[in-house]
Amino acid sequence: MKKYSLSLTSLLMSCIGSLFMVQTSFAATVEMNWVKPGTYDDIRSGGQNRKAFRERTFKVIEKHFIKLAANLPKNQRLKVDILNIDLAGEIDFAGARQVRILRKSYFPRINLSYQLMDDDNAIVMSGSDKLKSMNFLQSSNLRYRSESLGHEKKMLDVWFKGTFARFVKTH
Repeated sequence: MKKYSLSLTSLLMSCIGSLFMVQTSFAATVEMNWVKPGTYDDIRSGGQNRKAFRERTFKVIEKHFIKLAANLPKNQRLKVDILNIDLAGEIDFAGARQVRILRKSYFPRINLSYQLMDDDNAIVMSGSDKLKSMNFLQSSNLRYRSESLGHEKKMLDVWFKGTFARFVKTH
């Protein structure tokens, strides 16, 4: 598998965050791997530079995985390989501009594989999933309404809760 190479600025920022490995005192460690991002179905912006939009999208998704992993015991490590992304909506022309239009037929999808490992590097759980949220526009309770990639975040929340329910810390 080939990891996505970052620009120099992004690389420096990633180094500060331990090159895709982030740990807080209350959370599991998360390791993200973007597998062949040039082949992803839809990770385009309407008007922004494609590379800058892709890097920003990756950063938003990485931060969301870190947030989700905060619910796992800190002696665990979650490795996630993102295999494909198709963002909610579709790029369309609005006059001279390109904009992302949300329609029910353009639902968000993310294909990924994962491994949850303990502090001895033993695999506790692993698998591959093809996430999709076909009714993403019908949800009246969008928690991330004003945030970037809100539909994708909600889809990841549902997947995480269902997949790792037995490992999540109870408060």
